[in-house]
Amino acid sequence: MTDAPEITDSHCHLDFPDFDGEIAEIIARAAEAGVTRMVTICTRTDREPMVRALAEAHDPVFYAAGVHPMRVAEEPLIETDRLIAFTRHPKMVGIGETGLDYHYTADSAEAQQVSLRRHIEAARETGLPLIIHARDADADMARILTEEHRNGAYSCVMHCFSSSAELARAALDLGFYLSMSGITAFPKSQELRDIFAAAPLDRILVETDSPYLAPPPKRGKRNEPAYTAHTARRAAETFGLDYADFAARTQDNFERLFAKVAAYEAAA
Repeated sequence: MTDAPEITDSHCHLDFPDFDGEIAEIIARAAEAGVTRMVTICTRTDREPMVRALAEAHDPVFYAAGVHPMRVAEEPLIETDRLIAFTRHPKMVGIGETGLDYHYTADSAEAQQVSLRRHIEAARETGLPLIIHARDADADMARILTEEHRNGAYSCVMHCFSSSAELARAALDLGFYLSMSGITAFPKSQELRDIFAAAPLDRILVETDSPYLAPPPKRGKRNEPAYTAHTARRAAETFGLDYADFAARTQDNFERLFAKVAAYEAAA
C-alpha cells in the first residue's frame, strides 16, 4: 500500500525483452510509486497475442495495438478491418502506435502515410483514441491529421511529444492530447517544457515509453512504469501545480481520452 497520488503510465512496452521474467515485480514497483495502471503498446501485429496476454494476466495493464511506422516496410500494410477486430477485446483501449518517422525510415514514407490513414479510420470507426508517433515529419503529420479530421472526427494523443510548437498547436487545435515522457524532465529540455506549459492542462497525459527515455534521476537506466512518477513530478513544476493536483488532473484527462479503461474499471 502507498500514499502516493495515483497516476497512469499511458504508454509503455511491457512485451519488450528488457522486461522478460519481471512483469510482476515491475507492476508492484509501479503500484508503490502510485502508478496504478498502464497501457502497454503493441507495435507489430505478430506480437498482438503476447501483448493481449499481458493485459489479461495483470489487472492494472491495458493495451493498444497497431503497426509502428518504423515497421511498416517489414510487413504487409495492415487492413483497417484487422485493427478494428483487435478492439473487440475488453482491455484493448487504443489504436496504435502509428504515425510517421522520417528520421530512420524516410524511404517508406509513402507506405507509412497509407498505414497512418488506415489507423485513423479504425480510430474513427471504433471511437478509441489514436496513438501517434511523430519524428522528423511534422509537416506531413499535421497535414494528414487535419485532412482526416475533416473527413470525420476522431480522438488522438501525440505520444512522447517532442516535436515543434507548430505541430503541438495543430494537434491541440484538433482537440488532441499531448503526452509528456521522460524527455520533458531532461535538464536541456526547457524549450519542450515551454511548449507543454502553453498547452491546456486538460489535454496533458504522462508516460514512460519504457524501456526507453528514463527521466532523472534514473536517466541512462532502463525505464519502467514506476518512473512515470519522476516525469510527473517535474511536469507538475512546469504547470505550477503541486504533485497531487497535477496527478489528479492527468488522471481525469486519461479517463476522458481512454474512456474504455474507465468503463472497464467501473464494470469490474
